[in-house]
Amino acid sequence: MRLRIGKSGKHFGAQLDRRGALTLFGAALLAPAIIGSRSFAADTAGRVDEIKGEAFADASNQHRALEKSSSLFVGDRVGTGATSRLTMLLGEDTTIRLGERTNLVIDKFLAQTGGEISLESGPMLFDRPAGARSVPMRIKSSYGLIAVRGTKFFAGPSNGAFGVFVDHGVVVVSAGGGEVTLQAGEGTNLGGGDAKPTAAVKWGAERIRNALASVS
Repeated sequence: MRLRIGKSGKHFGAQLDRRGALTLFGAALLAPAIIGSRSFAADTAGRVDEIKGEAFADASNQHRALEKSSSLFVGDRVGTGATSRLTMLLGEDTTIRLGERTNLVIDKFLAQTGGEISLESGPMLFDRPAGARSVPMRIKSSYGLIAVRGTKFFAGPSNGAFGVFVDHGVVVVSAGGGEVTLQAGEGTNLGGGDAKPTAAVKWGAERIRNALASVS
């Protein structure tokens, strides 16, 4: 048996073609919105305050080049290029400065209750102004854990080791089953693996200067 399509069939086929074309056209228009929907769905953590050189954020298979005032979201993996610097403002008064070739992940962040950040590589400076509301923050790395409450401290490569130095305030550094509390002017070294943090010691002026220069 043969199926015959007359004029009405041709008309019906033309309608299908037009509808199909419109559907495809509509899908093409919606695709960028769907791809970019993650930015609107994710919780906003903060924004870029200053940038020098190149910086980016990766999340959900998306790669975004960062610029001044770019939004940052929970779940973003933020990184900097060679000879680059990035200053992020999280919430209203938490500033994080990144040096070159630094990578970190904003795991959790709520302005009122604090958050958690994973420092994967490179140097960073965490800063909350004196008098700011104290909120708990945790900085994780392969070397150890840094527990923070309203303070200013450096973490990253320093004198051939991974160092943590407190400018003001107090931080607790845990690693390898050991723990050390750092006061203003004190630092520690972390060796990774099962190594415990070294005892708190006063850092010299040159080491402090070099550490801060790596993030400014």
